[in-house]
Amino acid sequence: MRILPKLGMAAVAVAAVGLGATVPADAVTVTQVKGAQARLNALGCGSGPVDGQAGAMTQAATARFQSANALGQTGLLSGTTYSRLMASTAKRCDVRAVPRGSGSGRRIVISQTQNWLWLIDARGKVVRQGGIIDNPTYLKPGTYTSGSKCGRPARVLRNTDGGRLYLNHFVRFAPCGVGFHQIPTYQSNGAQIHPDWLLGTNYRASHGCIRVSASMSVTIWSFAAGATRVVVMR
Repeated sequence: MRILPKLGMAAVAVAAVGLGATVPADAVTVTQVKGAQARLNALGCGSGPVDGQAGAMTQAATARFQSANALGQTGLLSGTTYSRLMASTAKRCDVRAVPRGSGSGRRIVISQTQNWLWLIDARGKVVRQGGIIDNPTYLKPGTYTSGSKCGRPARVLRNTDGGRLYLNHFVRFAPCGVGFHQIPTYQSNGAQIHPDWLLGTNYRASHGCIRVSASMSVTIWSFAAGATRVVVMR
């Protein structure tokens, strides 16, 4: 499984010390980090406790904010990110506009740049949206249709990776084994291989499928029960 660099205290140190002039001096104080965390939470970015510690969860929230606001996903409170975060024009993380050029009608839209997806009904209303983990190396932009591929079933309630993981509520939409599913869980104890708060960032990479939260996987399972268009965009 290819995994991108993990968030951790080393990255926090870079954010607090190594960036120097690119980070506002007051942005690295405990008070300013608390302010950034509160702002991230208010914008639906999911920073977690407002404790003044720019840990992994805060960095992931910052990456989600950056993706929603067309900034590079560094996860760091750089000058530009910090300024945009505190501005009145900052865009929310949890409610995003459907990308232009995704077509019309009932469909699921995936943005690989934003690490985000939208479920859209026949009237053009967004039924639900949320963060994903994907892998653009395997899944190319284009239009697909959910259903059976390569003689394999369209939906598998408890799929496996052939090893120690379950891929729950698996919904196939691209040849041959690419589909939506809950973040993989260990067969031994049911725990997810990574937390929900990494969804919507580029800090993990799947084998090619689209990982979503448990509740989102249930929603997609029902929404794409029949042939449903899936539009994948950069």
